[in-house]
Amino acid sequence: MPSPHIVRWGILATGGIAQTFTKDLLVDPATRDVFDIRHTVVAAASSSSADRAKKFLQDTKCPSSAVAYGSYAELVADKNVDIIYVATPHSHHYQNTMLCLEAGKHVLCEKAFTVNALQAKKLVELAKAKNLFLMEAVWTRYFPLSIEIRKMIESGDLGTVHRVIADLSFNENVEKTWGTEHRMVNMDLAGGALLDLGIYSLTWVFHCLYHTIPPSARRGPTVVSSIEKYSRTGADEKTSMLLTFPAAPSDPTNSHTAHGIALTNLRVATDVDGHGSANPAIRIQGTKGEIMVDHPAYRPTRYTIVMKGDGDARAEEEGKRAGTREVVKPIPGGHGMFWEADEAGRCVRDGRLESEGLGWEESVVIMETMDEVRRQGGLRYPEKIETLDYPVEL
Repeated sequence: MPSPHIVRWGILATGGIAQTFTKDLLVDPATRDVFDIRHTVVAAASSSSADRAKKFLQDTKCPSSAVAYGSYAELVADKNVDIIYVATPHSHHYQNTMLCLEAGKHVLCEKAFTVNALQAKKLVELAKAKNLFLMEAVWTRYFPLSIEIRKMIESGDLGTVHRVIADLSFNENVEKTWGTEHRMVNMDLAGGALLDLGIYSLTWVFHCLYHTIPPSARRGPTVVSSIEKYSRTGADEKTSMLLTFPAAPSDPTNSHTAHGIALTNLRVATDVDGHGSANPAIRIQGTKGEIMVDHPAYRPTRYTIVMKGDGDARAEEEGKRAGTREVVKPIPGGHGMFWEADEAGRCVRDGRLESEGLGWEESVVIMETMDEVRRQGGLRYPEKIETLDYPVEL
């Protein structure tokens, strides 16, 4: 067996999600039956101090040779770094990713990709011009569970898929938990339910109703939406979206549309009691049956397939459910972010500029969809984070 390709990572930012991702990078790939890729961290940067970056490297048990930087500019100049993981708030993704690309680095950028679609297009143009890999870090896309469900839709197992309902909501006392400065509600950081939680609801809708259509036939949805804003900051605290896609997956007649209903809320929860009593979080409904995916939408480990009954009254009376099957897909030895890292590493190794699992065009269409939702709800972030200007000090 040939030696695995070593992917050398730089970590830009040192917050909670950066810690989770970095710890996953260092999990032995063999625990998930991956033998062609291995990850290492060669550097990390904090925008505040090198000491903070050093503590991050220690806390995440990175190799002792990893370098701690006190600025992002130093990180992107490190010749030992192959690819940079951008883990800053949404508000900073455009500026930080531009910095990385301008320095000639491949990038895995956290979602939501940017604040708006024009920024996403600008990043794609630069990556293409510089022949660099760029991917939005929608980790859920790369779960074996997610891929398995997508293949079932594509193969027609559910028949024509007419509707997907997806929800990611948390029941919080918003005023007490997040106040006005927390990133979840801070407009300067592109806070609110849509970009932080709603992106997962949209991910499932697009994963099932857009990505399952042949690329040449994919068209963006029309959008009807409603937003309620948090009175203290103006960020969205509840957002509901009805998306109409012009073509339904696995439709032999090519005559039907498909509806995606994407929901997110900061005041009511998908999982009310924290024990899964209110499942499912996602329902994927076709003419032959449906798939119900358990909460949480961002890290699911179980789904149930329910096939359409054949009308056998006796079987129903006897309680037979031959058409129902529960599938459990545990996450081996980590949080689950290593699968997206494996995909990014393979793309860099193979000279691919984008991932087949979530390409540039689809990331842009999703951003366009969120732009339209914000337009309809009158939600606009401060100009300094909506701008296409670069560089801008944030």
